[in-house]
Formats: sequence, structure tokens, C-alpha cells
Amino acid sequence: MIKVGVIGYGYWGPNLVRNFATSGKTTLAMVCDLHSKRLAQAQLNYPGVKVTTDYREVIADPGIDAIAVATPVSTHFPLVMAALQAGKHVLVEKPLTSSAEEGRRLLEEVEKRQLVLLVGHTFTYTGAVRKIRELIHSGELGLIWYYDSIRVNLGMFQHDVDVIWDLAVHDLSILDFVLNAKPLMVSATGMCHVAGRRENVAYLTLFFDHNLIGHINVNWLSPVKVRQTLIGGSKKMIVYDDLEPSEKIKVYDRGITVSKTDEQRYQILVDYRTGDMWAPWIDRTEALKTEVRHFAACIEEGSRPLTDVRVGLRVVSMLEAASQSMKENGRPIKLQLEELA
Repeated sequence: MIKVGVIGYGYWGPNLVRNFATSGKTTLAMVCDLHSKRLAQAQLNYPGVKVTTDYREVIADPGIDAIAVATPVSTHFPLVMAALQAGKHVLVEKPLTSSAEEGRRLLEEVEKRQLVLLVGHTFTYTGAVRKIRELIHSGELGLIWYYDSIRVNLGMFQHDVDVIWDLAVHDLSILDFVLNAKPLMVSATGMCHVAGRRENVAYLTLFFDHNLIGHINVNWLSPVKVRQTLIGGSKKMIVYDDLEPSEKIKVYDRGITVSKTDEQRYQILVDYRTGDMWAPWIDRTEALKTEVRHFAACIEEGSRPLTDVRVGLRVVSMLEAASQSMKENGRPIKLQLEELA
């Protein structure tokens, strides 16, 4: 059994702890948090587990094989680097780091020490997103024309990142996983409506080869919570609603057919095609359960995680470029992601 120590028992940490304690492949060895009340709750939920307010105690424990980091983004780099240098495998929550330079340094450390570093892009491990990838890669949708997502709700305001780094990171990781292409440029605009805070409303546009375009709308000030994505292909189209309890994915056999007549060579005719809609079966296993088991399997087999440090670095590079574009009122920023394949 792989013994795991978890650093951070705030918003997401309890979910990690629960899964590490019940996965069947891992054992929960220690929980760390700066707040004693949270640690008391952890001990109440998991009697006998060691707790500490000092992360160095977790990292230095020779009996711990792996560390899970669920702390603010600004602390990811020092905590992950310290764990790697201590010879521990690491699972770190999204995003990997707060800068691409920090991500590159972690990549070097992982490759030097041959350790497993998994980034918690949890949507990659959902049955819905895996099904979308399967449909796209099978060619059933045809050429992909656009990815259009809205991810909005009221709160939660983060103190160390803006809404792009908090919410758009999900869509960027989904795009990276499901598409056969990497974006070439990104443009972003955003606005802050709370004094002393970061941008709480933002719009990202990603440009790809072959007329593929991606658009992401993220917002902390929406009166309703919406998690909906449209993916348009030349053959079929997908509506993905993550809040839908049963039919999260709907595939529509709808689109357009463009043709020219011989008599009117320069007249373009657009016909609309309306066919069936169907909702494919998707695996409903909890994504975090799948992620934790995958992490354990990678440690046991010495294999590369599905969302490894290179994936995490690609996403951070997109986030960093989007932030730069937002500061420059939407100026498109070129991306070079192929080198991180």
C-alpha cells in the first residue's frame, strides 16, 4: 500500500483525504493544515491519523511515499519542489504552479529524479470528458470547428488568483485532453469589480489551425451557476452540461451542408441538416476516485500520468499568456506548446 500525506485540509483537501483513505491502493498516513480546528475534524473523521501544522514534518517522514498538495496556488511550487527533493511522488491540485518558469523547474526535477507528478485536472478523469474525447478522436463529429464554454457562478472569490486561473483552467485542461490540436494564440479580456481584488469576469478566445476556435466565458458574479459547453463539428455537435444529473452529454446530428450549383458557380448554398439527438452512456465513477487510483497505479508501474507535469505546464503556459493578454486589453499572445508534448 502506498502511504500518502495530504497537505491542505480546506476546501478540496477533505475530498482528497477521503479518496486516499478508501481507494484500496493507498493508506492515509498524515494530514497537515495551518488551522487546528480543521485538523481536529480530520482526526474525528479518520481516527488514528497523524496530524500536524508543519508541512516539513509530512515531507520528512520516511514512512510516507507520496504527498498530495491542496493549498493556495502561490504555495504549490515550494511545496511540490520540497516533496520531490525529498524523493516523494506528488499529486498537486490545479493549476500546477503560478508561472510557467516554476513549472519548467518542476519538470526538470521530475525528470532528474524519475518521480511521478500528477496534476489534479480532475475533469480529465470524468466519464463525460473521456466520452467527449472518444467521440472526437473516433471522427464521429468530423472536423472540429469550435469549442464554446460558459463556466459561471456567484463566488468563490480567490485571494491569490483571478477568475481565469480559478475557472478557465478547467476548460483549458479539457481542451488539451479532448482535441487533436494545440492552440497557437490566445486573447483575453477581463474586468475587476471589487476593489483590491483580481479580475472576476473574463473572456478567452483561443485560435487553432484549420479554422478551429475556442471561446471560454468565466465569471464569479453570475446570479446562477452554469457549466455548459458546446462543441461543433462538421458532422455532429455536442452539448455538455456538467450540472445535468443524468444526460450530461447530448450528441446532435445537426449542422450545415455547403455547396455550389453549376448554373450559379459563385453562389454558395447552405442547407441545414436536422437529425437525431442521443445521449451516450458515460461512466459515473467519481472523477477523484479514478484520479487517485491512476496516481497509485503510476507509482506502482513507474508510468507517466495522464495529467503529468508536461500537461500541467502546457495549461499554465496558456493561463500565463491569457493573463498577459488581459493586461494588454486583449492583444493576441502566441503560444508554443508543441515542445511540451
